Amino acid sequence: MVRGSVGVIFGETGTFEFKVMVFDSSKVYRGAYVKVWHDASSDEKDHTWVLGQVMAIKRYSDSFSIEEAMKGQRADKSADKIVAEVIIIGSRDETGMLRAPVIPFSPGSPIFAADEGLTRSVLGLTGNEMNIGMLEGTNIKVQLSVNSLVQKHCSILAKTGSGKSYTASVLLEELLDQNIPMLIIDPHSEYSSLKVEGEGSPEDFKRFGVKPKGYGNNITVYTPASKAINPDADELFRLNGMNLTVRDLTSVFPDNFSTTHTGILYEAIQKLRAEMETYTIDDIIFEVGNDKSKAKWIVINALEQIRDTNILSPNPTSISELFQKGKAAVIDFKGVAPELQSMIVASLCSGLFEARKLNQIPPGMLVVEEAHNYAPEKGFSKTTSTDILRTIASEGRKFGLGMMVVSQRPARVDKNVLSQCGTQVIMKVTNPNDLKAISKGLEGVTSYVEEELMRLPPGVAMLVSNEIERPVLVDIRIRKSKHGGESVNVLHAARTHTPPPPPELIAGNEPSASVPAPGSVSDPAVSASPSVETQQSNDILDIPVMDAPVQDSAFTPPPKRKPSRPPRVENRDNEGSEGGGKLFKKLFRANR
Repeated sequence: MVRGSVGVIFGETGTFEFKVMVFDSSKVYRGAYVKVWHDASSDEKDHTWVLGQVMAIKRYSDSFSIEEAMKGQRADKSADKIVAEVIIIGSRDETGMLRAPVIPFSPGSPIFAADEGLTRSVLGLTGNEMNIGMLEGTNIKVQLSVNSLVQKHCSILAKTGSGKSYTASVLLEELLDQNIPMLIIDPHSEYSSLKVEGEGSPEDFKRFGVKPKGYGNNITVYTPASKAINPDADELFRLNGMNLTVRDLTSVFPDNFSTTHTGILYEAIQKLRAEMETYTIDDIIFEVGNDKSKAKWIVINALEQIRDTNILSPNPTSISELFQKGKAAVIDFKGVAPELQSMIVASLCSGLFEARKLNQIPPGMLVVEEAHNYAPEKGFSKTTSTDILRTIASEGRKFGLGMMVVSQRPARVDKNVLSQCGTQVIMKVTNPNDLKAISKGLEGVTSYVEEELMRLPPGVAMLVSNEIERPVLVDIRIRKSKHGGESVNVLHAARTHTPPPPPELIAGNEPSASVPAPGSVSDPAVSASPSVETQQSNDILDIPVMDAPVQDSAFTPPPKRKPSRPPRVENRDNEGSEGGGKLFKKLFRANR
């Protein structure tokens, strides 16, 4: 055995894979990187270290029989054989191109654990701008290029609870450190926590080479609702409410407008344009009200719903205010209806794309959380924002506008959007439809990758990028800022939650002492104090005891309601006749 080797090649070998008899099981495991010296070629220029990765590993024993197994656990395991299956990644030539050997390796060649330099060089981990974590099982930092991530788009895909929002925030921190402007679509109020400095053990921060940091000076949270609904927001977000077009209005409720309704709206807006230089949604509602068609009420109802959201304003939030160098604007959709969210995203992204094409704003990144709601795949739903997100995904690179797509349902995200993402960060996925969508829409995904995706622990992601030769597993680093997407501990909340205190009595309206009613016990001590059972019940519920309201002695009940028709009186033949109805007499007196 060669000194330092962890195994030796044996059996049949090829140019893509070979088997290794493992000597040191502590350094050879599934997913580990190994190297082997390739000198089978007669040309010395082809003699070089080649990188490989362990794809499977097995352990067995020829001497351990079934009879011994039935007796119990064996003490001696030194005779066990460990066999690993290794695929060949390749090596870099003089020009930096990745090359795979064309001549099989020789059986008996020793295998060594790969060093950091060879691993980084062959895999293409040459970036030095964005530190997102470490290569799983190693201390090798995984660093990405800002230009590649922004210009070629990025997707973060994972099932609920796997850490996709956490991973997205790690990337956003790195982009903020590089002064990249960002616009973040935040449906669940998760990214405002970027303002707050993170908490964690000093060992974790030291391991990944980062320090706690808050980005309060770089983050501005906007709410399309109101500060009463979202008190943590910094500013109100408003859209331009002047001179709205038919398309602007029908995009909010596309399913509510038929051809007739659209025609009514079109005629009203055309009249306003001919008579007024500027008009508001109130002017449109008034003009629609003058229409003689009964269908106008559906149009008026939809327009009033838009108006009542207060999202429209003569002083809208400008794109240049949202997209500034070194800043991130978070559009927090807390308290905003889903239909309105899609309209806001469509209007916002259209303005952002046009402003970038005209070079009115600097290059930057658009972040879309829960992207399946704003760019759904055909057949699932229809939204107004799908078209503009497709356009940014396909054409944004030309103008320096990148997009980060975050979703927990890859199968429901538009494939035209996902296929344009050059960098994919994929965490644990178990849904068969989602796995199938990832395999079809992303490059470099094999059956091995699918199996790994189903087994990934929280905090570990598979990185697939045009800059990296093959998918790699990354242990995502700890966040510098506070995590804002933690799951709620329902059991803890149920055990610690206390009901809100009862409303205090209003001063000056306190009830007076009760007055004993006629015929009741006249003892003031008895009448003024509640019973023992009532007192115990009030002690348990912790509700202040209130006396019964005082009844005025001069109170008289209201008169009874008189019947609307006089009572029915039966006519009798004489005073001595028996009573009874006509039907009774007809049935029973006829036989007399």
